[in-house]
Amino acid sequence: MEAQKFLGPKAKELVERDRKVVSPSYPRGYPFVMDHGKGVYVWDVDGNKFLDFAAGIAVNSTGHSHPAVVKAIQDQAEKFIHISSDFYHENWIELSEYLNRIAPFEEDAVVFATNSGTESMETALKLARYHTGRSQFIAFLGGFHGRTHGSVTLTASKPHYHRGFYPLMNGVTHIPFPDPYRPVLQMNPGEDVGDAVIRYLEESIFAHLLPPQDVAGIIIEPIQGEGGYVVPPAGFFPKLRELCTRYGILLIADEVQSGVGRTGKWWAIENFGVEPDIITTAKGIASGVPFGAMIARKSVTTWKKGSHGNTYGGNPLACAASLETLKLIDGGYLQNAAEVGAYCLEKLTQMQTRHTSIGIVRGIGLMIGIEFVKDRATREPAEKLRDVIVDRAFEKGLLTLGCGGSTIRVSPPLCITKSEIDEGLAILEEAISSAENAG
Repeated sequence: MEAQKFLGPKAKELVERDRKVVSPSYPRGYPFVMDHGKGVYVWDVDGNKFLDFAAGIAVNSTGHSHPAVVKAIQDQAEKFIHISSDFYHENWIELSEYLNRIAPFEEDAVVFATNSGTESMETALKLARYHTGRSQFIAFLGGFHGRTHGSVTLTASKPHYHRGFYPLMNGVTHIPFPDPYRPVLQMNPGEDVGDAVIRYLEESIFAHLLPPQDVAGIIIEPIQGEGGYVVPPAGFFPKLRELCTRYGILLIADEVQSGVGRTGKWWAIENFGVEPDIITTAKGIASGVPFGAMIARKSVTTWKKGSHGNTYGGNPLACAASLETLKLIDGGYLQNAAEVGAYCLEKLTQMQTRHTSIGIVRGIGLMIGIEFVKDRATREPAEKLRDVIVDRAFEKGLLTLGCGGSTIRVSPPLCITKSEIDEGLAILEEAISSAENAG
């Protein structure tokens, strides 16, 4: 693919207009101004074509403007667009039944419909406190759970998410995430980083700081997203599950980025063989229509009428889009994510042998991170190099997003093919070589 212009005249004009009226708090990456999209490709307002490895932060799970999703939205819009959560409609019920069937626990599930991932997490926090009668939570360094008051307190991926907003919600303790590439804790003989985190939680946090009997829930991303697409050791979650069960603590899995088929299973936590008590979801659940959900075990959903609610819960357009999205994923994209994801991971592992700046490649399914380093021995993050690669990939026709200190995420639509992966990786490798050569 020929190199794209970094900023065309129409895009430049729109970016300048945006600066005058849109909040400067939005963390824009590079000046891509979208005009339209189809499948895994998008076009900007100047007519430049791009392959999309970002999928709107892992949101466009079925690709851009999938015709079946578009039709579902159109059909629903002709019937009614809004009725409010004070009343009922069939799509909301059918969607909740679908989510019950695919929930990552054997027990029946109860669904609370939301408008976003951060709202899903706020809902989980409230339910956990209500059900357990406890006030405290444990979250993990590197985690991202949203930007509203409670969820941003859980978030610990970048300090600027907290800057200027103290005091935050009371009752959150952070511990290290079990990152095999960058372990925070010292490991005893025979331990891996997951074992060390569990030991630290019991021997340091519970023994000296926080009584486990006061902890309502432990909130964790099965694979960290914003924190760097970090995959914990296989044995970590079974031990965390056992600990939660022993102390009566709810295990809350934040599946906002990792769920809805992204890892080749409906939920990332299924890759680790344990059942959580609550999951939160959004992003890829409705192919880009704002929608989310908190899905909890029925035995946990003990709050009474009026305890929690929202005006747009179960929005008819969002439910229609989500139902069609889940059917498409069930109908082939789930398997495709597993197969094409494994193919992409293998290709990236081969690419790593050609570029010393790639410290590690990790991921499951189509949730893959490429971490760049200044030196493989010291593992010093190469954040500036990563940022240059992201920009040069954009110039050459590939949309990517960074995460963590120096990682690029590969999170394309779940419908992507192996040939499209090859096309994108060729552009990415060209961008890596260009950035490395520029020093």
